[in-house]
Amino acid sequence: MRWFALLFLVFSAHGGPFKDMLKVIGGNDAQKVIDIAETAERTFEKITPEQEYYIGRTVGATIVSTYRPYRDVTANRYLNTLGQTLAMASDRPQTFGGYHFQILDTDEVHAFAAPGGLIFVSRGMIKLAGNEDTLAAVLAHEVAHVQFEHGVKAIKKSRFAEVGNLLANEATKTLNAAEQAQLAKAFGGSIDDITSTLMTAGYSKTSEYQADEGAVTILRRAGYDPHVLEDLLAALGAQEGAAKKGFFSTHPPASTRAERVSKLIETERRDVAPIRSARFQQALSFE
Repeated sequence: MRWFALLFLVFSAHGGPFKDMLKVIGGNDAQKVIDIAETAERTFEKITPEQEYYIGRTVGATIVSTYRPYRDVTANRYLNTLGQTLAMASDRPQTFGGYHFQILDTDEVHAFAAPGGLIFVSRGMIKLAGNEDTLAAVLAHEVAHVQFEHGVKAIKKSRFAEVGNLLANEATKTLNAAEQAQLAKAFGGSIDDITSTLMTAGYSKTSEYQADEGAVTILRRAGYDPHVLEDLLAALGAQEGAAKKGFFSTHPPASTRAERVSKLIETERRDVAPIRSARFQQALSFE
């Protein structure tokens, strides 16, 4: 696994495990990772959890280079508490680097799940959700994408070559700038594949439907009424006609998804706990 050690060296300028998403991909180090992602072309036949983590970290850097992070501590703490609760209810409660949730400072309606558990939700999506339960549906859907490893599966299978000699040589532990650029070129197309899928092309319908199914299970296990996913899809459907870009251009029609989801839910609707509405309003008032 020498080549993974090299990938670690290239992508870990700030060293050590991260405590929050912005420390991982923030500042000058984030720009270095972005530069690598923009020049690279490579994939892996079998991606380990460690590799998924570093790929996801690089994808995350690309996302925050496009959408500025919303830095309110209270809002992001609330989002992470909710997200961690849902992640623990999934079939993949732990990843190599853990789950991390970040609000994006844009009114566009977006939600992204990078490989390994970095999940981004825009202010626009939070406003559209309007309450904790519907926001939980958003996060459960994104956690399900991580659970099913949809991000790494977006890497094209045809990306191989160029890296063999570099990775076989112990001397590459001390790469010079030109060699780092060569290594980056050999690896980064996988990042392009994933970011294009997340931000432009969208996952396949099969993957989106699978994430909806996973979300229903996650919501139920976490104590949320799975009918809130129907509420989310209704809210998204109401905006589909006017919005042709972003989230709406990368997902199947909300009405089709809602029909499928309704067939998965056999329970009656439950009342929303008042405390959930109160803490949502307290933490996520963007006025």
